[in-house]
Formats: sequence, structure tokens, C-alpha cells
Amino acid sequence: MQQVPVSLWTLVAGIVVTAISIWLGHNHTLMPVQASLQAPLVDGFFNVMFTIAIALFLVVEGTIIVFLVKFRRRRGDDTDGLPIEGNVPLEIFWTAIPTVIVLGLGIYSVDVFNRMGGFEPAGHPHSAAHVAHIPGSALAATLSDTEATTAPAIAPTIGIGASPQTLNKPADLVVDVKGIQYAWLFSYPDSGITSGELHIPVGADVQLNLSAQDVIHSFWVPNFRLKQDALPGIPTELRFVATKPGTYPVVCAELCGGYHGSMRTQVIVHTPEEYDSWRTENQIAQQQNLNQVVAINPADLSTSEFLAPHTHDMGISAATLESLVIGH
Repeated sequence: MQQVPVSLWTLVAGIVVTAISIWLGHNHTLMPVQASLQAPLVDGFFNVMFTIAIALFLVVEGTIIVFLVKFRRRRGDDTDGLPIEGNVPLEIFWTAIPTVIVLGLGIYSVDVFNRMGGFEPAGHPHSAAHVAHIPGSALAATLSDTEATTAPAIAPTIGIGASPQTLNKPADLVVDVKGIQYAWLFSYPDSGITSGELHIPVGADVQLNLSAQDVIHSFWVPNFRLKQDALPGIPTELRFVATKPGTYPVVCAELCGGYHGSMRTQVIVHTPEEYDSWRTENQIAQQQNLNQVVAINPADLSTSEFLAPHTHDMGISAATLESLVIGH
């Protein structure tokens, strides 16, 4: 029987490995549901890397298995193996292939980063620039309206900014995001709303102005395939478009302290009608809270009544507080 040439076996193996790698690389379930305009770009890059990784794994591990079987030690064979010292063509081959792969992935990643807006975090008129001219809340407007309208705004220069399609265009919605140990705070300059959750309309070009109060945090939405650090004293930006209504987790991806694992919240993507309804309801609720606060005159309260809201935080019971006040 005629022996099959090694080159033919290599060709068949290459075809099989390529087919398996491409299929697995594009039919895995490792990533969560896509929910932003940037997600397909990241997933496309991930699929290419995963396809290459599968191919390399099959080639390396397959070769090891074939060699273990074909060149295993036979019973009674105590001879030495062939004294092979090197193979220059093979060494050039296995050096050139990884070099080409790394260069190709590098060029591809730069293109994806540019299309997501990574090269233009400050290349457009930031809506944050006019935030200084909009009071952050009704209470802030009442207490320091003049200071709020004259304070200089610092536009973020680091992060994911405008994409080539939205370059030189202001964002549809600007949200100021502050990371603290261990929570995210979301402020809406255009409406004065402050929330512990991020609410945005689907299809809107959203710009998050990120900052940190204490240590470095990292704002990560897995479904959006977006992650950006929030740095103390250095404003950063994250700009994106949500494409699918729903509720998605927001995770801090930077170790920020003992309770880092609990620093979680969610982003709720509404339809435009639902978002308008949410904004209206929250504006009314916050205005009512403000009116209640203004209506209370601290001078009319006793010492115990004034301190009562803080007893829980201080770990002091109301009875203990009353006895302390009477004692003094």
C-alpha cells in the first residue's frame, strides 16, 4: 500500500484545524448580550483572537499527542533517539508566524479603538463645557447659583470620546458619574436629578463624565463592552450609544478597598417615552423633597429632634440621645 505523503496529511490537518477554529471562534457563548453600538466592534476583535487561540491550541496540543503516540518508546527498544540539534527553517517559521499575528492584531485593535472613539476623547465640543452654566440641582441653585454658573469646567481628555461618525457633535445626554467607596453616583446636569442608578434612553448618544472622590475606580458595563477608569482629580470620559432596552449590571473593575466586590449598580436603558416619564417623575419628587427641606426651620426644633435623623448613623438609640440631651 502506498504511503500517504506527510505534506498531504499536513494539508488535511490544516483544513480541519481552520474549519474548527473559525466555527468555534464565531459560535461561542462566552460574551453577554450585546447592548451598545460599540459592542459588535469589541466582539469582532475578540472572535478573531479567540479563533487564533483555538487554532494554536489545536496545532500545539495535536502535535504533542501525535508525537506521543508515534514516537513512544517500544518494548525492548533501549536505543537512543536521533541526535537532532536544530532546524533553521522551522525556527524561522515559528518566529515569523507569531510576529505576523501580533502585528495584525495590533493594527486591528488600533482600528477598533479609533472607531469606538478612543483617539478623540476631547476632539469635539464637549457638552460638559456648558455644564458649569447649568446648576447641578435646585438646591445648589438656591444656595450658590452664582458660583455654579461661573466655575470653570474641566473637559475630560482621557477615555472613550466621540466616534468618527459623531466627531464635533455634542452628546444627546451628559451624565456626571462619581465613584466613591463603595457606590456610583449619577448626576444629570440638564435636569438636576441625582440617582444611584444610570438611566438612559435607547439610541441616544450618551456621554459620561467620570470622576472619583477617593481612590481609583473603574466603570464597567459588560453588555456594552466598555470600561473606563474613574480617577481622583483627573476627569475621564466614556461615550456610547445603547441599542437594546433592558437592565444591565454596572461593576467596579478596579480593586478599590475591602468592599470592592459590593460596588455594583445597574444601567437601565429605557425607550424614549419611558425615559421622559422617569425624568419627569424624578424631577417632581426631588422638587418635593427640596420643598420639605426648605420648609423645616432648624431653629424651631429641639436638640433631640434636630439630631434624631443622625442617631442611627451614630449608633445611638433615641432614648440614649434624649438622656444625653437632658443631662446637659
